[in-house]
Amino acid sequence: MQLKGSRKIGKKFQNPIPTEEATAGKMPAILWEYIINKAESVPLKKLGPFHTDAKVYDTPPASGLRVTWIGHSNLLIEVDGKRLLTDPVWSQRVSFTQLMGPKRFFDAPLPLDQLPKLDGVILSHDHYDHCDMNTIKFLAKKNVPFYTSLGVGQYLKKWGVQPHLINEMDWGDTVSLGDLSITTAPTRHFSGRGITNRNETLWSAFVIKGHTHNIFFGADSGWFNGFTDIGEAYGPFNLTMLEIGAYGKNWPDIHMGPLSAMNAHIALKGKQMMPIHWGTFNLALHAWREPIEILLELAKKQNVTLFAPEPGKPTEVTGESSISRWWER
Repeated sequence: MQLKGSRKIGKKFQNPIPTEEATAGKMPAILWEYIINKAESVPLKKLGPFHTDAKVYDTPPASGLRVTWIGHSNLLIEVDGKRLLTDPVWSQRVSFTQLMGPKRFFDAPLPLDQLPKLDGVILSHDHYDHCDMNTIKFLAKKNVPFYTSLGVGQYLKKWGVQPHLINEMDWGDTVSLGDLSITTAPTRHFSGRGITNRNETLWSAFVIKGHTHNIFFGADSGWFNGFTDIGEAYGPFNLTMLEIGAYGKNWPDIHMGPLSAMNAHIALKGKQMMPIHWGTFNLALHAWREPIEILLELAKKQNVTLFAPEPGKPTEVTGESSISRWWER
């Protein structure tokens, strides 16, 4: 499968393979399922609070790799001397308005004004649960470079990011951040912040390679055999960060769920797997704990080492199993 260069038909970016999205025609069936759904898709009471001790960032990780899970796909990654923030979302709701839409299960554990100095922000695509206007307006004041998919820069400029700090990337593009390289890779997803501009910006995963560690930030994707090709081209990976939540029978091609995420980790030649995109917002019909519970069972069967830290707790990635089980408390 071609890993370099996306494809467009007219204004619309195309997926690596034919993909069925959650189209408007499916909306009546999806809405009815939401109405009759009995699963605990939202925790019965607000989770947390979780807190990050920002003083930890004064000391570099001994292993060279440390991750703080802010929630969902929002990670603070310290890797080989660089500090990256992925898909930053600090707002209470992931929606076009803060008056309605999916609400956080727990407050962001690290206040925005306590963020340590960043070397870069990675922004995979333009969906509200990955690309948060209020957060980006704050980060725009920090003179930090953004690495994002083609077309997403229009929003960053609108929200105050200086044009020279915006790096729009096509699949297979590589940029250097000192001795760290950031390479975009295909995913099987879609884009758009409204009903009229679907797929007019690109969606991507990111390979982050330092002098010691090689990690994969998968962002949003359905399963496709491109994971095998990515693993062959860029792997093996010390850590894969892969989405396990927000799956559903009406949109099987654009989100993986725990089983396909496990298969993706293996195809990528990952050594340790971090589940992301779960436990923070209600974006599907499944119970909020279901993705991690299924993943734990799969990991036992497949002998896969998991990395599942508590929200907000800076945790070093050493290759040893790290499962906090915060969701059981």
